[in-house]
Amino acid sequence: MGRPLKIVSLLPSATEALFALGAGDSVVGVTFECDYPPQARTRRVVSTSALPEGLPPAQIDAVVAARMAAGEDLYHLDEGALSGLDPDLVVTQDLCAVCAVDVSVVDDALSYLGCRAQVLTLDPQDLEQVLGSFVQLGLAVGREDAAQALVAGLRSRLDAVEVAVRGRRRVPTMVLEWTDPPFAPGHWIPEMVTRAGGMPVLGRAGERSKRTTWEAVAAAAPEVVVCAPCGYDLPGSVSLAEAVVAEGRLPRGVPVWAVDASASFARPGPRLVEGVEALAALLHPDAGIRLDSRRAHRLPDPA
Repeated sequence: MGRPLKIVSLLPSATEALFALGAGDSVVGVTFECDYPPQARTRRVVSTSALPEGLPPAQIDAVVAARMAAGEDLYHLDEGALSGLDPDLVVTQDLCAVCAVDVSVVDDALSYLGCRAQVLTLDPQDLEQVLGSFVQLGLAVGREDAAQALVAGLRSRLDAVEVAVRGRRRVPTMVLEWTDPPFAPGHWIPEMVTRAGGMPVLGRAGERSKRTTWEAVAAAAPEVVVCAPCGYDLPGSVSLAEAVVAEGRLPRGVPVWAVDASASFARPGPRLVEGVEALAALLHPDAGIRLDSRRAHRLPDPA
């Protein structure tokens, strides 16, 4: 009988999905951002951020832009830890150099270490591809039936949202993926808005998020603004949204919501469906979908 499968996950979304598939015991290495489920925190951390801690959004954007322009990595991969774990499978991405360790870095490290681990690259661009990535993971770790069951359950919840918002007026909605400078949403987030009964403004499904201006946000005439800054939990999003409102960046009278971006928006994991449900509940409060206060918070209207 062979040894148990050993997996290193360099994506918080993949870590979450692996645990959801029942493969959590096989996960031996994770990133510093892998915080869900809580058991993930007990695994060896093999990837950390190269960004200084505690920077405000504008400085984070400046540092990221400078490092990328210089061709510098935004993450440190601990090759010693990777070698010591001797993984059979490494899960990474080739989607966004800002989000996680790039696959080229992993390939170079494994080659240098002489490690023969399989590398699975996940690059979902929309919700359908996100669901498909769970099937990919299931196939890679021998959990295909669990993956199919997970996807079926998530599709059922998405279908329930579709039924709840069917025939309702689509609400023009601006999702901010960053606040200083403002970024219009991309990838799966505009589709999340559409599925929730909204009409995404500025961002386009399947494309990358893009830097925009507050003037463009105002000109797009959103009727709801959702603050979902990448990498921030709900309290962090609330704090950034409060700053945006206090600075008078948004049109007066437009409701502003903050959401748990890390849990249910930025990461292409199973909890994206919670994000769709939260959006549907805040856009259509009479649709019968419960709004989980742990996922979204409405800011008080300015005096």
